[in-house]
Amino acid sequence: MANRPPTATPQLSRRTKTLLIVGAVALVVLLGGARLVDVYVDWAWFGEVGFRGVFTTILWTRVLQFVVAAVLMGGLLALNLVIAYRVRPVFVPVAGAAAEDPVARYRTVVLARPRWFAIGIPAVVALIAGLSAQADWQTVQLFLNSTAFGVADPVFGHDISFYVFQLPFYRWLLSWLFVAIAVSFVAALVAHYLFGGIRLAGRNGAVAPPARAHLAVLAGTFVLFKAVAYFFDRYELLFSDRKAAEGGANFFGATYTDLNAAMPAKLILLIIAVICAAAFFSAVVLRNLQIPAIALALLVLSSVLVGAAWPAVLEQFSVRPNAIDREAESISRNIAATRQAFALNNVGVIPYAPQVASAAGNAAIPPQDVANSQATLNNIRIQDPSRLNRTFAVQQQLTNFYSFSPDLDIDRYTVGGQRQDYVLAAREINPDALIGNQQDWINRHLVYTHGQGLVSAPADRVNAPASAEASQGGLPQFEVSDSSNPGPFGISPDGARIYYGEFLGGADDYAIVGGNPGEQGREYDGPGRPATAYEGPGGVPVGNWAQRLIFAAAYGERNILFNGSIGENSRIMYNRTPVERVQKIAPWLRTDVDPYPAVVDGRMQWIIDGYTTLPRYPYAQQVDLGQATSDSLRPATPNGSAGYMRNSVKATVDAYSGEVHLYAVDEQDPVLRTWMGAFPGVVQPSADVPPSLRAHFRYPEDIFKVQRDLLTRYHVENPRDFFSTQNFWTVPEDPTRESNASIPPYYLLAGDPRPGAAPDTQFQMTSTLLALSRPNLSAYLSVSSEPENYGRMTVLELPAQLTGDQRGPQGPQQVQAELLTSQSVNGGLFTLRQSGTPVQVQYGNLLTLPVAGGLLYVEPIYVERNAQTSFPQLFGVIARFNNGDIGYAPTLQGALQAAFQGVPLPPGLSVPGLGAVAQQPAAPGVNTGGGPLPTGQQGQTLSPELNQAVTGMNDALDRLSQAQAARDFRGIGDAEAALDAAIAQFRAATGAAPATATPATAGG
Repeated sequence: MANRPPTATPQLSRRTKTLLIVGAVALVVLLGGARLVDVYVDWAWFGEVGFRGVFTTILWTRVLQFVVAAVLMGGLLALNLVIAYRVRPVFVPVAGAAAEDPVARYRTVVLARPRWFAIGIPAVVALIAGLSAQADWQTVQLFLNSTAFGVADPVFGHDISFYVFQLPFYRWLLSWLFVAIAVSFVAALVAHYLFGGIRLAGRNGAVAPPARAHLAVLAGTFVLFKAVAYFFDRYELLFSDRKAAEGGANFFGATYTDLNAAMPAKLILLIIAVICAAAFFSAVVLRNLQIPAIALALLVLSSVLVGAAWPAVLEQFSVRPNAIDREAESISRNIAATRQAFALNNVGVIPYAPQVASAAGNAAIPPQDVANSQATLNNIRIQDPSRLNRTFAVQQQLTNFYSFSPDLDIDRYTVGGQRQDYVLAAREINPDALIGNQQDWINRHLVYTHGQGLVSAPADRVNAPASAEASQGGLPQFEVSDSSNPGPFGISPDGARIYYGEFLGGADDYAIVGGNPGEQGREYDGPGRPATAYEGPGGVPVGNWAQRLIFAAAYGERNILFNGSIGENSRIMYNRTPVERVQKIAPWLRTDVDPYPAVVDGRMQWIIDGYTTLPRYPYAQQVDLGQATSDSLRPATPNGSAGYMRNSVKATVDAYSGEVHLYAVDEQDPVLRTWMGAFPGVVQPSADVPPSLRAHFRYPEDIFKVQRDLLTRYHVENPRDFFSTQNFWTVPEDPTRESNASIPPYYLLAGDPRPGAAPDTQFQMTSTLLALSRPNLSAYLSVSSEPENYGRMTVLELPAQLTGDQRGPQGPQQVQAELLTSQSVNGGLFTLRQSGTPVQVQYGNLLTLPVAGGLLYVEPIYVERNAQTSFPQLFGVIARFNNGDIGYAPTLQGALQAAFQGVPLPPGLSVPGLGAVAQQPAAPGVNTGGGPLPTGQQGQTLSPELNQAVTGMNDALDRLSQAQAARDFRGIGDAEAALDAAIAQFRAATGAAPATATPATAGG
């Protein structure tokens, strides 16, 4: 006998319902109120910078995606639950015991309130789906504004835009359809079991025909979507990383196996999936479920045999034994696509055969070749910005809460008609450096609000040559531009005040500026200057109580509400770092991590490079950006991967007003044009860039390092050579640092590296490249930052082999090893050993410069005395031309004269600030220009004791050089002990006072 299950259940009282409703509202307010405040704060900020259209576009895109995903997931789930409810059996068997029907009580609860479950469960699922879907707004915008590349892929002939803009959207949409059908199938399965359409009681159980038909349609639809997925999988093969994953030839894109096995397999599986879907649909009218089961087993078996086993067999027995022939076409496509994706199509590769030294000595260098290199020789940079942070801080920081960037910047300016490169540092406010009462809320947010001025120094000079006795030599020639002094760049008073800077990135680093009309300013403006009040347009007004209440809630700070200094003219500044401001306005850009300051028309502007990237590009190499952009100055950081990269945008942030401008510098970039379609008016055309601003554009480091890394392989054009890694290069390690990280690229002002080019200076970025697994120099890479040649990349390719007894051009490690073990350098540091003051020796950037048909190596040496307020000072300069003599002197002029022995320097050669300064006299018995220590001076005969001491010092220096070359640390220690003993004997013989301490060695 059967009957309907009971439907009567206890009803909630009115009071209980009211409490539940009030609790739900309170929960929504608590969870959503903070979010609404954050939304308003963002909305107000976008209004301040004039880009509210970006905020609304992103907001409405997310809202639309939320609604669509919620309707899709919730609606489809609700529909399937209603169907399961409507086709449920009218009578449910109650075979005598509740144990035989374990879901009876749950069924009772559901049937008592079917609408609660039919609406409540889909609503929760819809909310979760909507929140997940709205995060992918960039995929939708790229699809809606897709721009053609004008380049077709080599397999299907589709425009690249299909693969990077449209295919990701189709796959994203398909993934949501998969999820919707899968969730609906599971929900329908549970509902049919709950309502009795599926019964597990008895020996075999039973499935009611309506339940069978319902579940069969859902399963068939899922398999049909799988057929569509197989169709799109064919295009995904163009992004294959099969070879890279196997650890073989490291190239990306469809391989021979992908094209001849995996791609046909996808078509076969597509057909089988359609047949399998039809088999499931047949179960609607057929009672036999064996046909769908057989079809599903066929699909699974085919995916294993056809989709996996067949490609594996072809790869193992056909491709690998003949890989160099089978993969030649795929490698050619990979080379072409990678060059296209990373803007490497127009790299100028020029053979360069420097006149290297032979075993017999220096090659004869025509003096005219040296004279033709004046553009480079006159602008050799001897100041290493990565070594000077502490020097700038001690000399120019002024207060504890002003700070300079750890890595100072390099840029070029024309001052007094002379164009030269400068080391630059913005004197910024650093809230984390506030101490004691300075950290009080009023001081932190209302008083110490901004930095003051730009400190600069010409990069090719020092104030005076350094010596072991003097502590004021070897310093940069500081030039300050601030509110009371326009400095060499003509900065305006407001332009020098830094309210937006690199140190202002904390969540609590907001500033409230301005105040009540007529009141005295309260903002600290530097030592000796009266307090000031901000009068610019930056920040969001907080003059009324409503605004103050909102921001007090946003920051959890009641002082914002009750502080009497906040008046009708007050404004709150937040999102104050240049990178943060640009990323919020253009979240689709990947920004360079190193903004740099520039004085443009009297105002200090932060210049930030923006990159358009794509995660994948058909057949192109995928680059780990964190690894590719790391070097000895910047450790590797997780930064994602890219298969396409362009430096398409230059952004500026005014240090005083916070005003942001974005300019297109690669208007042909399809990715940029797509985003400009999504956000019209955000990026201004290249024609709108002021010439005064364009003059300070630098080719950015990050993309240069990515391109440098790729060029080590993708300069090879022949696929057979590529497969065999013939003629591959590698990025050298930085020989001046203790880490084994890559050498960083260097900005410098020099002549055009191309042979026969005009003798004009160019601001450029350079790097050296070595032969693969060899220390020899193979290429010299440079890229121009000049407006007329911006981005022009040149590779000077050095010969792999030389004839006769010539030695190939040396790489940085080889040069550094010979520099540090040379007698001239060790002799030049002899004065430090006599001074008695413990010091640390630091080696600056080793520059490689194409000069006079050869290669000139220049490296500054810094000394830091071991004291609490110590800082690096330039103590000397090392120079070497080709593989010839090593010149060392306190001045660049002296080092060059020693390096170019036998070759007269051009009469017009001048090294500003150094050439006119006489070389400091060396210590007795020290030859700072090169060569061994002499045994006599000016024909005089030394006493036996003095002669023995000098001989001992020479022997000790020789032993020290040999030990350093062999990395024999015990030998180094013995040689240093012998040298100390010889120095003591020398002092005793000359009557000098004994040293009070043993200084550090040249190795630091």
